[in-house]
Amino acid sequence: MPPRRRLDPAERRAELLDVAATLFAAKPYEDVRMEDVAERAGISRALLYRYFPNKRDLFAAIYVQASEQLLAKSEFDPDAPVTGQVAAALDAHLEYFEANSHTVLAANRELAGDQVIQAIIEGELATLRHRLLDNACFDERARDLVSAALTSWLVFVRTMCVDWLANQAYSREELRAVCLGALWGALAPVEGRG
Repeated sequence: MPPRRRLDPAERRAELLDVAATLFAAKPYEDVRMEDVAERAGISRALLYRYFPNKRDLFAAIYVQASEQLLAKSEFDPDAPVTGQVAAALDAHLEYFEANSHTVLAANRELAGDQVIQAIIEGELATLRHRLLDNACFDERARDLVSAALTSWLVFVRTMCVDWLANQAYSREELRAVCLGALWGALAPVEGRG
């Protein structure tokens, strides 16, 4: 156990999230114990529970942090081609998913019925959809159609990624190609896409 040290609450919370994120990335959700997080962080379980009352709340905080980081990597530049930016955002997500497969699988399988976790995922998907919608060039009359296509595509990507992580039946490059092909194929009938 590392020696105990005083940290202000924000630093302690950040440290706990880092420690827990490492554990959730390395092990399936059910194998991560709050005691392990406390021990790795060099604090008592009581202190850990002051920050996070249970494992689900800790996991949700990790997922919020990951979502915020992925959204930061997925900002769109209105002056750059959308196709390259979509590919870069997809790559950032695939990189995170591959490095944190246990975390992603837990959020999409073990905790698939958890309203808090699903709200985090749905919020991220909604933000990504709005960014794509706001930066793609298309006829304004097609906005509703494009919005529906983007929503469907994001669910498709999520499903494909979970299958990829769970089964390892195809490569990351194949997954990427199928996901991008599905988006451009869905948007091809819409005139003026970016």
